[in-house]
Amino acid sequence: MHYVSLIIECLRGRPALVFWTVALTQAALWTLVPAFLYGAPPGDVPLVLAIGHEYVLGSYRGPPLAFWLGETAFRLAGSPGVYLLAQLCIVIAYWAVFTLGRRIVGTRHAVLGVLLMVGIASFAVPSVEFGPAVLAAPFWALALLHYWRAVGEGQRGYWFVLALDLGLLLLTSYIGLLLLALLALFTLAAPHGRRAMTAIEPWIALALLAIVVFPHALWLYERRAQVIDGFNDSVPGGRLSAGLWLSVALLLAHAGLALLVALTSGWPRRRGDRAPEIMRSPVERFARIFVLFFALTPALAAVAFAFATGRLGPFDALAPLVLLSGLAVMVVAGDTVMLYRERLASTAWLGLLLGPPALVAAGIVVLPWIAPVDLKVAQPAAAMGPFFADSFQRRTGQPLAFVSGDERLAPVIALTAPNRPRVYFAWAPDRSPWIGPADLIAQGGVLVWPATDNIGAPPPTLKDQFPAMLPEAPRAFSRMVQGRLPQIRLGWSVLRPPAP
Repeated sequence: MHYVSLIIECLRGRPALVFWTVALTQAALWTLVPAFLYGAPPGDVPLVLAIGHEYVLGSYRGPPLAFWLGETAFRLAGSPGVYLLAQLCIVIAYWAVFTLGRRIVGTRHAVLGVLLMVGIASFAVPSVEFGPAVLAAPFWALALLHYWRAVGEGQRGYWFVLALDLGLLLLTSYIGLLLLALLALFTLAAPHGRRAMTAIEPWIALALLAIVVFPHALWLYERRAQVIDGFNDSVPGGRLSAGLWLSVALLLAHAGLALLVALTSGWPRRRGDRAPEIMRSPVERFARIFVLFFALTPALAAVAFAFATGRLGPFDALAPLVLLSGLAVMVVAGDTVMLYRERLASTAWLGLLLGPPALVAAGIVVLPWIAPVDLKVAQPAAAMGPFFADSFQRRTGQPLAFVSGDERLAPVIALTAPNRPRVYFAWAPDRSPWIGPADLIAQGGVLVWPATDNIGAPPPTLKDQFPAMLPEAPRAFSRMVQGRLPQIRLGWSVLRPPAP
């Protein structure tokens, strides 16, 4: 008897249920694992929240919407609220791709496309690090869905929804400029697009888009040098050039998807091998061109930009660039998809879904016992923030209002300190224009840095900006899982406000 996996049976009978089960399971895993096991937010999340705490119209990291929403989620539910917000973004992106796929390749093939997205690394571990890239993914996907409804299906009312999608995308990340340019190019090149532009709705939608982005555009005109300077940060790949790093990152991000495609293709297979069939109606030519264009050109344009400029610009995160990869595979797979080796493919798919969160959880618990790796998410933020806030208040009689020092430590401490002190970027003073050294000297604050010696000598950059600072004895903190690692030792100094 030929074996058919439970996933295949559900895919045939209840495809929408399969989609929601997959999307919500991944969201639950990547909400619960960091909420229970992370001692501090991962990646740049502390910095995102430090900027969002100021509610400014923009920063050197780009437009403000992701920072505002991240800060709002943190105020409502703490770090778990930020993790939940990140996964909500991924679920909405999945839903938009699924809905677009249903209208182009049918429900079953659309679900297969979403299942393949589980094999794209950008929608796994990095999705916990809420920021502009994660928030850009749902707006990018919704813009493509509503563009198809407006142009591909001729429902002109969706031009206004598209304008809102693009406006919110541009207020999230400058990567939205790439999608806006590609949409304009595709509209002018395709007969359907040129025909759609003869109506009045696209032009009204364009005016609506301009209204949405106008306040940030004014800010950007005045602070463009700061934003350009932010794009000039070093490439994550170290010695690799920006273009080469992005190319390698895009290839590696699709490794899981390539594995699933290779397994289900059955190659090499013997004559007579049987496989379940998933069938659909033929895909019209314009829909095929639309999917392939927006699956390939964003990544190609980003790589070309990186090679031409030597910088990544807004393309340092990959999620918006690979949103249609799974759907593109289903478009070119044909009207009948044969799923060979469904038992092995199902096992591999479950491994891609459950493996990353399991490995992260195991790494946090086991790694400190076997390797001297200092995980940033293992920093005891819940202990550090109250300690420095209490020390400052006992010495000055005032609540802690400002924190500065190390680029990672200062934002982390600010998250858990009572009254949420503001963060001064001592490592790059021009990037925190809302506060300066004079504010810290006038109102007092705490400076923190990693202690590298017994006396906790401050870094020269801090000593130059605050020559009157007096270092305290280094303070040690224990991790939730200490293992064989030494305690975290921090140097610190209290800047006392002038006596009245």
